[in-house]
Amino acid sequence: MIYPIVAYGDPVLRKTCKAITKDYPDLKEIISDMYETMYSAQGIGLAAPQIGIPIRLFIVDASPFAEDEEFTEEERKYFENFKKTFINAKMIDESGDSWAFNEGCLSIPFIREDVFRQPKIKIEYQDENFKTQIEEFDGMVARIIQHEYDHIEGVLFTDKLSSFKKRLIKSKLASIAKGNIDIDYKMRFPKLKKRR
Repeated sequence: MIYPIVAYGDPVLRKTCKAITKDYPDLKEIISDMYETMYSAQGIGLAAPQIGIPIRLFIVDASPFAEDEEFTEEERKYFENFKKTFINAKMIDESGDSWAFNEGCLSIPFIREDVFRQPKIKIEYQDENFKTQIEEFDGMVARIIQHEYDHIEGVLFTDKLSSFKKRLIKSKLASIAKGNIDIDYKMRFPKLKKRR
């Protein structure tokens, strides 16, 4: 099932998500549906709050980067096979000199901005079989994971921009929240309160 992706302005995107147990209702179906939803929107990552479920769950598939010539052959091979489900993730460490990359988000279509993130991470999580993993990632994969991890913490990539950049995109964000965009995947827009 393809879920509509929750748009900027919906309060669910600002929630710190709750940890879950392996008997969480319909978890396998939710994970499968999230992959289907992500692929239909041509994304490389998706967090549960982006489909309206405030739980500590996100998925990543870096394979689209396997086609990108700017990466080495070794990196492209790594991306090709990088598909993971992260449940109850906890960031243990982020290290190295911050680097900028032009990020976007399925919940914030048509806005892309340079975001600074540290290049190395160490993260603890459970996989789809609820087996605990502690792994280190770097470079582009670390960045994708950091972006999705932010979602389960109620943080959006636009929060990491300078106040000047935030002012520049303010009207675009307002348009997204109002549903005044034409997008080629299903979205769910917030029900904004009317002013009296």
